[in-house]
Order: sequence, then C-alpha cells, then structure tokens
Amino acid sequence: MFNWLAPIFKISLPQLHQSVASKIKWTNYWLHDWMSEEYKHISGRYVQFTGYPCSWTFYHHIRDEILREFTFHDFIKEEANQYLETLKVSRKNVTYIGVHVRRGDYVTTMPNIWKGVVADKGYLEKAMKYFRDKYAEPVFVVTSNGMQWCKENINNSRGDVYFSGDSNESSPGKDFALLAHCNHTIMTIGTFGIWAGYLAGGEMIYLDNYTLPDSPFLKVFHYDAAFLPEWIGIPADLSPLLAKKP
Repeated sequence: MFNWLAPIFKISLPQLHQSVASKIKWTNYWLHDWMSEEYKHISGRYVQFTGYPCSWTFYHHIRDEILREFTFHDFIKEEANQYLETLKVSRKNVTYIGVHVRRGDYVTTMPNIWKGVVADKGYLEKAMKYFRDKYAEPVFVVTSNGMQWCKENINNSRGDVYFSGDSNESSPGKDFALLAHCNHTIMTIGTFGIWAGYLAGGEMIYLDNYTLPDSPFLKVFHYDAAFLPEWIGIPADLSPLLAKKP
C-alpha cells in the first residue's frame, strides 16, 4: 500500500516491512463498511483488519489528520493547479467542479450481481445543472475509466466541460489529484470518487439509492454510512432494472 501511495502523497505513517509482517501470527478480523459497537471489544495481540471499511463513520473525527497525511507532493499539486489554470480561458470567476464517472466492471457488475445501476446521462445533467444554477462560471473537469462514454453522453454545448487527459484515460494518480484540487465534486459510484470529494472539500453530489430494495449489496453497504449527511444525493433512475423484473 505504501508503494502505491508514497509517489503521490507525503506519507508519514510508519510502515511494517513485509519480511516482518509475514512472520507475525495475525488474527484476521473482518470489518463491514460502517462502525459498529462490537468493534470496541476486538481481542488479540496482533490484529489484521480485512474487508472494505471505507465509511466516514470510521475516520471523520480525525479529518484534519487525514488531510495532513494525504498531502500531495508539491510537483503533483503544481501540475494539477497549472492544468486547472489553463481551463480559465477568459473566465474571471471560475468555480471548478471535479466530475468522476466510474464505469469499467461496474457497468455489468451492478445490474447483474448487485441489482443496481451506474450513473446515466440524466443523473449527470441534474448534478451539473445544480452547479450551473449556483455559480456564475462553473468549469467541469471530467475524469473517468470510461472516457468514450463520457464524451458521448455529457453535453458540452456550453463549452464549460473539459475531459482530462485530452479526452483519453489518464493515470489514476493524476485523475485523483485533479479531482482533489477542484472546489466541488460530482461523483457517480465507488470509493475513488468518495475519497476525491472528501479531500477536495466543498460540495459533493452523489448518486443515491442506486440499488433495488432487495439488493444483496445493502447487506454490505449502507448509504448513510458511505456519504456524509451534508452531501447531496440525487436518486438513481432504477427503471432499467424494474423493466427486467417479471
């Protein structure tokens, strides 16, 4: 994990070398994605947590420490800010909105396994309208692992939408830095967007209620534990799933 994060962030946390970690008799403890009362009583001398504990209920009380720990290296910060500066053009009062559109395996996994949907064109239009109505000169910076879909489905007739990487998929680190240096965030689904918006601060719009009520996804994921109360949720259009039901 350190090898992945250190080239991007100024990580100061101590690391346990793999040669040492491999000799320790760990007690593996599975965490679900929200803080539970039972976690106050975890026993064992060497405990290794597994699972996907990405909920703010685990860490929001130490937000300041997290923001310090996940500080970008200066050259990454400069590169992101320089790119954003080029998008101003003749605008004088720019508000940058980072847009992360998660595609990839979610496009098939959500409907086929989790009884859910990914963000569609309608959701992105509503989210962008919110910021267009609120700010005089919004600039939308789109990052995605499905950039071709974005170019085909995000309307740029106003000239305020920019696709990062010259409309090609960029590296995850560059995309993340770009999103985190924007003023506000629009995400679709996935922890990449959640963390980018969390580090960016500002307003966050997210896709809400994107699974059917009987989805097995809800056994491992709670909407209110994933998204901060002040973030703004726009309900997903579940009609494609309902059309499939007998």
